[in-house]
Amino acid sequence: MAVRPVPSRTSAAPLAAGEPPFDRRRSWLVLGMIVAFMMINYADKSVLGLAAVPLMDELGIGKSTYGLVSSAFYVLFSVTGLVVGLLSARWSARTLLLVMAALWAVAQLPALLATVPALIAGRLLLGAAEGPAASMSMHALYAWFPPGRRGMPSALQIGGAALGTAVSAPILTWLIVDFGWRSAFVALAVTSAAWGALWYAVGREGPCGGGRDRKPRPAGRDRTAPAAEGVAAPAAAPPPLSRLLRSRTVVGGVLSAFGSHWALALSSAWLPVYLHTELDMTAKRASGMVSAVSVLSLVLLLTVPALLDRRGRRGRRGPAADGLAQGLAVLVSAAALALLPFAPGRPVQLLLVALAFACHSVALPLHYVTTAAVVPAVRRGAVFGVVAATGTLPGMFVPYLTGRLVDGAGTETAGYATAFLVSAGVLAVCGAVAAVTVRPGRDARALGGEG
Repeated sequence: MAVRPVPSRTSAAPLAAGEPPFDRRRSWLVLGMIVAFMMINYADKSVLGLAAVPLMDELGIGKSTYGLVSSAFYVLFSVTGLVVGLLSARWSARTLLLVMAALWAVAQLPALLATVPALIAGRLLLGAAEGPAASMSMHALYAWFPPGRRGMPSALQIGGAALGTAVSAPILTWLIVDFGWRSAFVALAVTSAAWGALWYAVGREGPCGGGRDRKPRPAGRDRTAPAAEGVAAPAAAPPPLSRLLRSRTVVGGVLSAFGSHWALALSSAWLPVYLHTELDMTAKRASGMVSAVSVLSLVLLLTVPALLDRRGRRGRRGPAADGLAQGLAVLVSAAALALLPFAPGRPVQLLLVALAFACHSVALPLHYVTTAAVVPAVRRGAVFGVVAATGTLPGMFVPYLTGRLVDGAGTETAGYATAFLVSAGVLAVCGAVAAVTVRPGRDARALGGEG
């Protein structure tokens, strides 16, 4: 009787030469932890917007000052994203994520003092600790998933952001309404500390490259090729960082992320306030709408990248598919923002709000996938850090700029209209450029990327 092979935890798919085995169980455990990490990350970002109205009322501050507090989150966000990305080859991703979670917990506490300087200090620290979060958690994730398996994990990682907002918005609003806005900050501090303790217990470095624990394998003879004096030639050195960053795919990906983060900064700081003051929603109804937008984001994140991956495996993914998907996602949001000030009624307004603040999110996982495709693994962490630092720059000024536009206009409605039209113009340019420049297949061949 024939003996059937015992199933293994690793993938049954054939492995390329030198490719480490795929540990499905451990990989999905790490993915689950990283999704939770991103959920907390975006709950931290959204809490200030959810608490904005009672916070402004208690502190007696205007929209410009609130916008300044909100923008403080991003002052160090890009800088730390860049610095940590460049240092990621020396520090393990496991350690980096653990330190970030600990700092998130500490950064929530200054809000309890309920002064503008304390709020700014807390948001500065939180932004510094969250700046590297998306890129380094994606870097840690890619150490567990080889190139052909990254589409859905990437979408789930970014989807953790949408899920975090969808889940946290009603919970945090309930805490704010029933127990005061400070209670929401305390709850997030406890949640971040709990995640850090669990990550310390289960977090590991992956076999596909990541942190300093990954040592390069010694060069050996290629057994599939004839021996040439007994030793194979050493691998070619990866291209310099400057050349990788000038790749059209990387530049286009940065622009799609820039447009997406512009819309994200606008919604995180101002969407709850806009729904409450302009559309006359109660705090709980506004949080429900924020959750609905996040659910739509999550649906798009779980379908579009998966569809692209499926078409790629069947050989039907054209060379422009990734660029068009990134560009169109941002362009749809741009069109919805441009139409929002002229919407004729509440149902149309809510539909345009959903499209404006959900569709752009598709660009975020795709720009990491396309960047990783053209960048050698040894340079991935550094490039991700630079990409994240430049792509997230809008957060430094969009919340404050919006506050100034609203305060400086004749009416709040006119101020929001101006802010939405300016945002639509920026998103349209970013989306159009990304659509025509992102071509990972072309640039991977030139740069020795993973493909």
